[in-house]
Amino acid sequence: MPKTHHLPDERVHFAWDVGHEPVLAIDSGDTVVVWTRDVSDNQIGPDSDTSVIANLDWDRVYPLAGPIAVNGAEPGDTLAVEILDIHTQGWGWSAILPGLGLLADDFPDAYLRIFDLSHGDVVYMREDIAIPLTPFFGTMGVCPAAASAVPVMPPGTFGGNIDTRQLVEGSTLFLPVQVENALFSVGDAHGCQGDGEVCVTGLESPMFASLRFTLEKGRSLPSPQYRTPAPLTPRVDTAPFYGTTGVGPDLFVCAQDSIRAMVDHISTTYGLSPKDAYVLCSLCVDLKISEIVDAGQYIVSALLPEAVFLS
Repeated sequence: MPKTHHLPDERVHFAWDVGHEPVLAIDSGDTVVVWTRDVSDNQIGPDSDTSVIANLDWDRVYPLAGPIAVNGAEPGDTLAVEILDIHTQGWGWSAILPGLGLLADDFPDAYLRIFDLSHGDVVYMREDIAIPLTPFFGTMGVCPAAASAVPVMPPGTFGGNIDTRQLVEGSTLFLPVQVENALFSVGDAHGCQGDGEVCVTGLESPMFASLRFTLEKGRSLPSPQYRTPAPLTPRVDTAPFYGTTGVGPDLFVCAQDSIRAMVDHISTTYGLSPKDAYVLCSLCVDLKISEIVDAGQYIVSALLPEAVFLS
């Protein structure tokens, strides 16, 4: 019979490494209840201000719970991870971190926003700006082959720091196993995030979740795949979306230009500071590749759900 296990939050690791001893060993079909720390490993708390960013110990960023060994998993198999339940734990934060993010040159100074997540299923940017909470884990992955102290960021074909906001409750993530027993780890939870996570942070939050693991023997994948419930944006489909675009031969620059235009639109239309407008983009604006086949001139759109504005 399938079992339910509890993964303690006192054991974490900060890199992918085949030498990490598993915290748990489970069988296919088992469920694991997890509690994860925020991505700063508790260096940022509900009472923090922007000054904390200058003293962050980056060796403690990205604490991952695990690893979880899945008995019988071998390279060439697929590990299916079902998100049965996931909830924030009362508070969260978002920040502009110097040198990071899509518009690092535009926003060189540190900035931190702390959010109260006790207002039901939304988080307030301002009293008239309510963003739906759609929790997910930014990092879920199996250990990469031959890994030795491999940083959590960036992601890879094994999963990891994929920051895919569609992996909400009811979703299933499929990961290609690369080492014996898979060695799955999880963390970097977000209360919400737009596609792109443009300022390099979503709504970073400690998280509770329940995950069910199924081993698919002999199914080989080139990289992560997933199945997510429909519709994709049910919480904000009651109002229009406003789109800005970037046009040119470089998709990264196009993405930058579309977000620059969106920051300007939000600041001008809704009276937010440019920093808050940039953070809002990271929390709820979705980047889309609108066109990629027309003679090397690409279009990236940034879509803002106007439903988050209450008046």
